[in-house]
Amino acid sequence: MKKINSVQDLAIKDKAPAFSEPLHVGRPNIGNRESFLDRVNEIFDNRWFSNNGPMVQQFEEEIAKHLGVKHCIAMCNGTIALEIAIRALGLTGEVIVPSYTFVATAHALQWQEITPVFADIDPVTHSLDPDSVRQMITPRTSGIIGVHIWGQPCNIEGLQVVADEHGLQLMFDAAHAFSCSHEGQMIGNFGRCEVFSFHATKFFNSFEGGAIATNDDDLAKQIRLMKNFGFAGYDNVIYSGTNGKMTEICAAMGLTSLESIDDFMQVNKRNYLAYKKGIAEISGLSLLVNEGEDRRNHQYIVMEVDSNFPLTRDEVIQVLLAENILARRYFWPGCHNMEPYRSFYPHAGLLLTQTQTISNRVIVMPTGTTMSLDNIKAILTILQLLSQIENTGLVKELLAV
Repeated sequence: MKKINSVQDLAIKDKAPAFSEPLHVGRPNIGNRESFLDRVNEIFDNRWFSNNGPMVQQFEEEIAKHLGVKHCIAMCNGTIALEIAIRALGLTGEVIVPSYTFVATAHALQWQEITPVFADIDPVTHSLDPDSVRQMITPRTSGIIGVHIWGQPCNIEGLQVVADEHGLQLMFDAAHAFSCSHEGQMIGNFGRCEVFSFHATKFFNSFEGGAIATNDDDLAKQIRLMKNFGFAGYDNVIYSGTNGKMTEICAAMGLTSLESIDDFMQVNKRNYLAYKKGIAEISGLSLLVNEGEDRRNHQYIVMEVDSNFPLTRDEVIQVLLAENILARRYFWPGCHNMEPYRSFYPHAGLLLTQTQTISNRVIVMPTGTTMSLDNIKAILTILQLLSQIENTGLVKELLAV
């Protein structure tokens, strides 16, 4: 690893990068390979690759047990899980969502000709603000989708109050919050249902996959029907369903990941605490606090660049990328600034002031089991050097590439 003692040593000044290999925000975690390969051999021996095989059944049972929910329905990915959950709840017309989320949350509605209506966020937690939600309700509103962003529960109670007041369905996009808890209860138990993603970039992955968790027996039955073309037994189709099934190989990876989940979370917390300590010493930067008595997966390191930092957020990213530090602008610029929503709602930003501010300040930093404490120390050294720049002319010179 290259030593950096001054801004003149930075890669953006035509020097070698600090890291020879890219450092990713979400490089896949890998559990015990032998355990996974044993499961693969079992799949081959069974010659059962899909269609609710024994691995998927075990995976659903283990996830339901881990979350303390009655039902877990495994899916091929989190987006299909969102679409099926939305359809199973009978959502129509308009559904209120945050703009500050991955665009799949909005797309899952738009694909079903349901209008996503964007509400603003709390600037401290970055999650959906119940007061803003209340202001966006119209006679066409049928539901609310809260998002547990960064592995922290959103304002569950506040959103439930709004939903109850107006007779709306409430579900949660819990793609960031697997194995997290709220008030001692695991995420997966709130609203009508909660949707998880097990994509490779998540700290807990099944290569590709997702799941819907619910304690509603009738809803679970409907979701199982919908994810398998509407089949209710051999040759008996009773609903116009789709194909949302998880494969056996993905379930095998999920089961293997579940065996190592505590190890993954321990490393994530170690990295979070290292970043927290270092960033606290750097003027103009702050770390989103992700602590408390409840269980947290710490899979995201979320840093905000304040206006008094010498470089803008995008300039900081420019410097980091040159060092092979692949920091990201999650979830810039907000769904309302992406198509087709930008064309549908050209003035949405006027009602999304906190969303606009936060999306222009956030940097998500590399973490996970492939990150060492030495890597984090080197990143913090670079950020500390940048914070000490006092000459604006030096900033311009630094970025003149």
